[in-house]
Amino acid sequence: MTHYDLLLIGTGSGNSLPGPEFHDLSIALVEKGTFGGTCLNVGCIPTKMFAYTAEVAATPANSARFGVDQTLNSVDWPAIRDRIFGRIDPIAESGEEYRVTHEDNRNMTVYRGVGHFTGPKTMVVATANGDEEITADRVVIAAGSRPSFPDVEGIEAIGAHTSDSVMRLEELPATMIVLGSGFIAAEMAHVFSSLGVRVTLIARSQVMLRAQDHDVAETYTRLAGDTYDVKLGFAASKVVRNENGSVTITGTVDGVLSSVTADEILVATGRVSNADNLDVAAAGIGMRTDGRVAVDTYQRVLNPAGEVLDGIFALGDVSSQYQLKHVANKEAKTVRHNLLHPDSMIETDHRFVPSAVFGHPQIATVGLTENQAREAGYDIVVARQEYAGIAYGWAMEDTTGFTKIIAEKGTTKILGAHIIGPHAPTLIQILIQAMSTGQTAADIASTQYWIHPAMPELIENALLQITD
Repeated sequence: MTHYDLLLIGTGSGNSLPGPEFHDLSIALVEKGTFGGTCLNVGCIPTKMFAYTAEVAATPANSARFGVDQTLNSVDWPAIRDRIFGRIDPIAESGEEYRVTHEDNRNMTVYRGVGHFTGPKTMVVATANGDEEITADRVVIAAGSRPSFPDVEGIEAIGAHTSDSVMRLEELPATMIVLGSGFIAAEMAHVFSSLGVRVTLIARSQVMLRAQDHDVAETYTRLAGDTYDVKLGFAASKVVRNENGSVTITGTVDGVLSSVTADEILVATGRVSNADNLDVAAAGIGMRTDGRVAVDTYQRVLNPAGEVLDGIFALGDVSSQYQLKHVANKEAKTVRHNLLHPDSMIETDHRFVPSAVFGHPQIATVGLTENQAREAGYDIVVARQEYAGIAYGWAMEDTTGFTKIIAEKGTTKILGAHIIGPHAPTLIQILIQAMSTGQTAADIASTQYWIHPAMPELIENALLQITD
């Protein structure tokens, strides 16, 4: 048994914690997979690199409206894949090498293997050299999440791809089933369809991206259906791998038996916390009903009774409902401060958490949807500005995009903002800033210059609807 001052579990956002301020502590760092966590290796960074490539590949199909004659001659999948992971893999490898060999980390021991708790602040790690038992004064759980599988017969047995594996395919299949309707499904369907794969997206719900504002979700679903086959209301029941290697999924649509066959299937129905893989119950750690580690606003871990467990923190997908890298990074900053300043702890501000979908078109959102604002009892005003109504929208020939801002009537307090269209994740930032700093629509609509003609006029014109 080896005792440490600090035990860190996971090398995603948790890997950002150790720095010069911790050099007087002995630290154990446990990682069972690839250094860098979900975002770097199988999540936001590679998927957005693929999504941008997909945008480039899809451009010729829309060029005629500009009087430009373009064609997509071919797609070199190995070159696309290797460009992306040729950049990402060395980062993961160098990150591990730095923690293992650099003199800055001489106070740190890296354990490569699967760890599980055996008691309070006690963990056993199955390494290549055998089981290693670790104890620590303080513990930070940042073990991330993994793809989840729906309750469909055969779905795991047939070797279905997830977002963890599909981006490293040896070759592009001619056809692909994407099972799911959330942001991972939307982004991956966009990527593979843009690269020439005939995609069939299967959704149990009646709309894609159902967590979005209803106008955004309905618009995205309609536009996606113009690009690839979207089957809504499909209750999948069974998946089989056929003798020729293809995959068939069977289910019902409105009670009628239906099936789809394709070369490959991607399961994109969400992710689940890795808390259960750690045997957190053995450490007296409480869990939410969806399997996440229970924490308070200070990122302190709670026991099953909801009481704070001294010296144990958690952050990121293992405990957060958001499963977003920028949230995990924010929570890591909270944990770092609270480890260093236990007598003056800070809370993580989760009031205005934005998110984006890098599909086609792009989506960005922050705050309440229209329905949520009404259900919360707000007296609201809803502004909607189309891309087609601003000069730069004319330049892009965009006839489907829009922004929708929900504000409190009278005060013009911004309650939520939703954008669907080109550059949505960039455009929404001014609204995130306004909400986070307490600025109202009236505060920002007419007190600053808005460059003309530029994309931010989309936001300006919507705000003016609220304040006029």
